[in-house]
Amino acid sequence: MGSEVRSREPAFLPFGENLTPFSGLPLRVSITQLHASSPALCPGLRCSAVWPAAAPASTALLSGAQQVGGPASWRRPPCRPCARATAASGTGEEPWGAAALAGPEPHQGFPSDGPLMCALEQERRFRLPPKPPPTLQPGLRSGQRLEAALSCPRFLRRPQQHLIRSLAEARPEELTPHVMVLLAQHLARHRLREPQLLEAIAHFLVVQEAQLSSKVVQKLVLPFGRLNYLPLEQQFMPCLERILAREAGVAPLATVNILMSLCQLRCLPFRALHFVFSPSFINHVSGTPHALIVRRYLSLLDTAVELELPGYRGPRLPRRQQVPIFPQPLITDRARCKYSHKDIVAEGLRQLLGEEKYRQDLTVPPGYCTDFLLCVSSSGAVLPVRTQDPFLPYPPRSCPQGQAASQPTTHDPAQRVVLMLRERWHFCRDGRVLLGSRALRERHLGLLGYQLLPLPFEELESQRGLPQLKSYLRQKLQALGLRWGPEGG
Repeated sequence: MGSEVRSREPAFLPFGENLTPFSGLPLRVSITQLHASSPALCPGLRCSAVWPAAAPASTALLSGAQQVGGPASWRRPPCRPCARATAASGTGEEPWGAAALAGPEPHQGFPSDGPLMCALEQERRFRLPPKPPPTLQPGLRSGQRLEAALSCPRFLRRPQQHLIRSLAEARPEELTPHVMVLLAQHLARHRLREPQLLEAIAHFLVVQEAQLSSKVVQKLVLPFGRLNYLPLEQQFMPCLERILAREAGVAPLATVNILMSLCQLRCLPFRALHFVFSPSFINHVSGTPHALIVRRYLSLLDTAVELELPGYRGPRLPRRQQVPIFPQPLITDRARCKYSHKDIVAEGLRQLLGEEKYRQDLTVPPGYCTDFLLCVSSSGAVLPVRTQDPFLPYPPRSCPQGQAASQPTTHDPAQRVVLMLRERWHFCRDGRVLLGSRALRERHLGLLGYQLLPLPFEELESQRGLPQLKSYLRQKLQALGLRWGPEGG
């Protein structure tokens, strides 16, 4: 930032270093001072909503600079947006507030790793210091400290190393089902794929098998399917099969929830499938308040049996009972739509291919919502979607055991290519392993015959602007041998 100041004026000190105080005021360089010296940094922006500064400090600093004959640039009037914001406040001072202290938003156009943004982040941290971690009562036992930590809202942002240490210090009798359920929910909610903690939950489930009901077991098993983690505990699957056989008729929804977690891990027990697909079980759940949810889960289990268990010969879900599995984008995608790359990818495909050559958010049988779908001829030409049936038949005409996911299961000359957005929240917290539900969807679409083209978030985030994104998409499509335009049909 010093390079932007004229040579005849003193250079600004970096944020965080103290200036020689004016009029005895121990002040730091304010953002207002920076803006006043270089109004070109924020033309047309409402600086009161961007720069995290304090009005009294900035006023004192500027007045002090005038008294001692500071640089003339410090005494320049603010830009028009700043002046309008000051007048609108009605106090004659800049309307700083909590929104300003939150720091500049990334869409304002400044590079996140530039000197200005680094200085602003340092100033924000100085003005809003981090709160100390919550203190736990020293008199609590290890198990009680673990429960208190998991129940504290502020602890949700703490690293999991403290959980591992607390769990290691706890005695076996202190690890109650309630504590282990809290731990399982914490891992699942925050996508923490921590092997030591997951293995501890699996071991607890095996040791306490006789005392656990299926309603508790469904909560303990949830993080394994969600985090796509199959434990090393050898008795994990036999234990779950015994619990399902013992309590399948007592808690139908809990039984189906357990099977859903196992479905994500590709570990479906045949005996439990025979039970949940039996007419008596289906008739029993049809009259419950959770009938639609259970039918959706049973439809997903039936799809898994169709695609992944060719050796299964037991009962299946009747066609009249089947419903679409995921007919629309998942809740997490809808909640984080403003952080998604879907809109810019759609615009890149529109400019690259044309609107008639792709479909967005299309739900294909048996009910999977796809991000983007293309129809491609045998020669690699991208075809207009309106001239083709975008759906592949379900059930597939043939699905031999051991078939690769990338090979089509039909003899249709037009291949369907699905572009899969892999956003940051589609992965576990480490960013390397897909969540179980995402991996399941991609696995099933591949077995249905759709050719998958993943678009990882690391690659999407590295594209600077729409031109680079179009070049990236062009390279991805050409790597599959696709052609478009006049020569591509």
